[in-house]
Amino acid sequence: MNDSRTVVILGGGVGGVVTAMTLRKRLPSQHRVIIVDRESRHLFSPSLLWLMTGSRSESSITRPVEKLSRKGIEVIQEEIVEILPETKQVRLGSGKSLDADHLVVSLGAELDPDAVPGLAEVGHSFYTLSGATSLYAALTDFEGGRIIVLTAAPAYKCPAAPYEAAMLIKDFCGRRGVGAETKVDLYAAEPAPMGVTGPDVSAAVRQMVEAEEIGYHAEHQVTHVDTGTNTVFFENGASAEFDLLAFVPPHRPPDVVSKTDLVDENGWVTVDRHTMETGHPGVYAIGDVTRIPLKVGKPLPMAGVFAERQAKVVARNIATAITGEGTSTRFDGHGECFIETGSGKAGFGSGNFYAEPSPQINLHPPSRRWHIGKVLFEKNWLRRF
Repeated sequence: MNDSRTVVILGGGVGGVVTAMTLRKRLPSQHRVIIVDRESRHLFSPSLLWLMTGSRSESSITRPVEKLSRKGIEVIQEEIVEILPETKQVRLGSGKSLDADHLVVSLGAELDPDAVPGLAEVGHSFYTLSGATSLYAALTDFEGGRIIVLTAAPAYKCPAAPYEAAMLIKDFCGRRGVGAETKVDLYAAEPAPMGVTGPDVSAAVRQMVEAEEIGYHAEHQVTHVDTGTNTVFFENGASAEFDLLAFVPPHRPPDVVSKTDLVDENGWVTVDRHTMETGHPGVYAIGDVTRIPLKVGKPLPMAGVFAERQAKVVARNIATAITGEGTSTRFDGHGECFIETGSGKAGFGSGNFYAEPSPQINLHPPSRRWHIGKVLFEKNWLRRF
């Protein structure tokens, strides 16, 4: 009798990497742990904000996914062309197929800057390596004028990131000596900063932004950008001219996932909020590719901390199912994040997003302590490779 089982993990981001590493530690060596991703390098996305302002390089915040093979994890760098949840089979761009006993979908959300006409042509997306790099170059050459930071849709991953970006850009311009000649404005598609955290935290984040003399404009849904005049146009009839544009692009579900029966009407994967199980036995989904509704009428935010904690739950439960050892566990909705404000300081929020009737979040004011905490978190994460 062959006692070997195969776990296939789709995606080499936070959720995929944590799932693979946790499983490898918990499963005997005869069981296979396979991770599939089209990218050759893992990116620590929170550090893109530091890449944007020149305190990090691309090589310092990325690691080869292939390094996971040293830990007994099989790494396949290929495009995923089809997912068959009912049979737990995955078809790859090379024509090969993978058959899994347990399948974990951790493919995240895809960025879609072309959904807004003109946005990608003149703006810089600090959600990508290339965009953060080009934004740093533009900021380095900037001699004053108006900088717009823009969220192109109300829902996006890393909910604090655009607010951090605005404050870090303002700080960077000040350190370069062009702060007095620079006006930074943040135009948000959402009604308030990090709205799912509740009115108190949301108001505190807005206060952080406005304390840096950054203009905050809520409920401005962008329709298009005129590349000839460098003007942003919004659904409410407003418009804004800029000298430099930094943006969070619209997000969409990966096409390969949207073509399966795992998804809801909006294309995101439906899961059990505690076990991350889908409607197919042995098939799980974690992280940004899922949509978990909360009692407040908003979904659980897209954030790496949730992907990491969901990954640990899924990996532990799969290991228990395979070995019969240990006990099952549940994702409880707890999470936290740092909020960089510039000048070597950061705030820190944490709490229970599953609390009812609304999430219970505590926000610590900016200090050097929390900035150092984020630096240490980055170092510890990248050290895993």
